[in-house]
Amino acid sequence: MAANAGTDVVVAVGGDGTVNEVASGLVGTEKALGIVPCGSGDGLALHLGMSRNYRKAIAQIRDGVVRSMDCGKMNGRFFFCTSGVGFDAKVGLEFSKSKSRGLATYVSMSARNWFSYKPDYYKVTVDGAPAWEGEAVFITVGNASQWGNNARVCGGASVLDGLFNTMKFPPLLLRLASGKVNGSSSTLCLQGRKVLIERSQAGPAHYDGEPLEEGMRLEFELLPSSLNVVTIENSKI
Repeated sequence: MAANAGTDVVVAVGGDGTVNEVASGLVGTEKALGIVPCGSGDGLALHLGMSRNYRKAIAQIRDGVVRSMDCGKMNGRFFFCTSGVGFDAKVGLEFSKSKSRGLATYVSMSARNWFSYKPDYYKVTVDGAPAWEGEAVFITVGNASQWGNNARVCGGASVLDGLFNTMKFPPLLLRLASGKVNGSSSTLCLQGRKVLIERSQAGPAHYDGEPLEEGMRLEFELLPSSLNVVTIENSKI
């Protein structure tokens, strides 16, 4: 429906899952994506500077500018904000089955799962070269900077730079809030256009927070400047 809409701008009203579905239909077209965020996390919208006040968001779209942003693919599925494996994907799968939504529910589920969670063993290859190997609580591949709710897991990520930021680390709440995750000795930040993650067992993964079961091999590919998006003029995205 988004791809066939007879308009210059198609506006997604919802959370990251809704944005993902609409944006997936617009990749490679001349149409632009607008976002009125009203989801649980709103990661891409917040990265782009969109207001969660719907009246303000509509005004931002009306007065905004169209820019071409990068997109990602994980095993063939589009993602526009973040994708990854590990603890956050496990919690995301549980969260998707819950009748309660919102940040409080997500935090509660994270706390409940944290002490029983066992890290997986991973091998990470970036642009064809071995980059890292070992145990990690989770690995996030970021096109944009955050999971949502301004939890900036890949603080240096930009949707305009033609690169993924790949981060592996345990949860560090204060650093998430400040966007300074890569300042910790428990983190590793890598950049590239193609990322291969191999893990010791199949399990949950996510794309823009949408959980699914995936196998032991996950291939990530960046598609530079492949989606037109409405943003605030002069915003640093």
